[in-house]
Amino acid sequence: MTINLSKGGNISLAKVSPGLRRAAVGLGWNPRTTDGAAFDLDASAIVVDGDGKALSDSHFVFYNNPGDPSGAVKHLGDNRTGDGEGDDESLTVDLTALPEQAQRVVFLASIDQADVRRQTFGQVSAAYIRVYDAEHPDDAEAQARFDLGEDASTETALIFGELYRHNGEWKFRAIGQGYTTGLAGVLSDFGLLAG
Repeated sequence: MTINLSKGGNISLAKVSPGLRRAAVGLGWNPRTTDGAAFDLDASAIVVDGDGKALSDSHFVFYNNPGDPSGAVKHLGDNRTGDGEGDDESLTVDLTALPEQAQRVVFLASIDQADVRRQTFGQVSAAYIRVYDAEHPDDAEAQARFDLGEDASTETALIFGELYRHNGEWKFRAIGQGYTTGLAGVLSDFGLLAG
């Protein structure tokens, strides 16, 4: 069965799927009824060192930079509407290919043109992140999931969760940390420059 996590909860990936080497991370959401303006959330990932800083600018993986330098983290494409069932955007992480200095891979979503369109996560429902074995994607039993709930009202970017190394093994943590400063605020926290 799917392992459902609460905010702050974590689990070993070995418990999700023993022998997991390539993790798939799916993020999903549904825009609430809006004023008709386009509503586009963008998923991304940041490969982070032990000090909490991105390894480099090119370790920020998103639709315009679909892979980190090692090729371990890959963005699988931009969904511009959030319509439909299932994951809206997905990334994969080859845990065996990440460089040794990579201690965390942080997954987030931000609202494109949030300020201009006056949009926040308060207008988003059913947001979630799930982690599963990319080599066995149809095994619905072998996944961990975190449903974010309806807490974010004014935030325009949100860290959904992260994969992190702990005592030589990879774990997944549910985070749900919002930013009213958008993607620029998240990037700044990880030592990256926006723009």
